[in-house]
Amino acid sequence: MQWYTFGQMLAQIRIGQKAVTPDGRAVIRTAGGLLWRGGRLSGTVVEIRDYLFSDIWMISEDESVMPDSGVREVHERREREMLINQYEEVREELLRDRRLKPGRDS
Repeated sequence: MQWYTFGQMLAQIRIGQKAVTPDGRAVIRTAGGLLWRGGRLSGTVVEIRDYLFSDIWMISEDESVMPDSGVREVHERREREMLINQYEEVREELLRDRRLKPGRDS
């Protein structure tokens, strides 16, 4: 059993997985985002509020919404590509700025 802080949970949770706090609050990761699972907010998008940062979370598969592994892989590949593209754009900008301002140490 592995417990995560809210930020760690966001970095680890995959599509089709749910995360639960010790007091039973649960969220599920879908292709559309992170949704509350159960309770009066069930199905609504999770709003990041201060109280979430003081919770610990345990991640598990949610058998009721297990995605096709191909769907999960396609979505995760697209996420990685978007992150790589953003990184490369920022890196190119940084290198361009360094070339325009010679003699600047970083």
